[in-house]
Amino acid sequence: MPRLSEVSPPRLSDVIAALENLWPAERAESWDAVGTVVGDPDQEVTRVLFAVDPVQEIVDEAVKLGADLLVTHHPLYLRGTTTVAATHFKGRAVHTLIKNDIALHVAHTNADTADPGVSDALAGALDLRVVRPLVPDPTDPSGRRGLGRICELDHPLPLKEFAAKAAERLPATAQGIRVAGDPEAVVRTVAVSGGSGDSLFDVVRAAGVDAFLTADLRHHPASEARAHSPLALLDAAHWATEWPWCELAAAQLDEISDREGWDLRVHVSRTVTDPWTAHAASTTLTDLGAPN
Repeated sequence: MPRLSEVSPPRLSDVIAALENLWPAERAESWDAVGTVVGDPDQEVTRVLFAVDPVQEIVDEAVKLGADLLVTHHPLYLRGTTTVAATHFKGRAVHTLIKNDIALHVAHTNADTADPGVSDALAGALDLRVVRPLVPDPTDPSGRRGLGRICELDHPLPLKEFAAKAAERLPATAQGIRVAGDPEAVVRTVAVSGGSGDSLFDVVRAAGVDAFLTADLRHHPASEARAHSPLALLDAAHWATEWPWCELAAAQLDEISDREGWDLRVHVSRTVTDPWTAHAASTTLTDLGAPN
């Protein structure tokens, strides 16, 4: 532990180097847009805010907090741009950041496959024991990095109770948790993947797990997955499955700050940026019956 007299604010370049060590940009998918979006490498950093989405509401929160660095999971410009004019909401976010000397750094798919990464944080929020990656990273000799995680429950639960636990442990959203499967079926093993996960159905089925918890499940892939196996599905809000990573990432940076002797305060945004704001439940859930 450094002596108090040795504690000093790091430069942005120092903090970014630490973040790149946790989530190297070269491990991001080729289509992704990760790394530093705005920021002066020589500026001092005293406060960092972690969030899922780089939307104006989060940018304004960073301003109010007095943050020097905003770290988000989702990119601001995923598909590139030809303008940062403030006439568009993304350009307005850039203008706000620069005017207030706030840097923006993105860790997306490179954080998804990290060890620990987004799905580890999701598993931790649900008290699941991680066994291995769902889709291992072939470049990782330890076999710990990769997309998604295969997990076990310490105490098996009926699907309805596991779903209720997920709804309780994950951040509250209008969607909650949608469930497909026999509510009394026993869940012993679970595949989890933070964010959109229905492209992973083939590997999930091959893993032989009892349930798959992810987000953004679409009708046809979910229907086909149910038709092929007794796999139970739990569909949470995209934002809710990735928010636990913010707490994990903040704790990682906090540990680095203590080790390096940085005068750095790390915060996690609890602002809900899930785009859905309300849910009107059906009054009954019954078969419609065959037409006369």
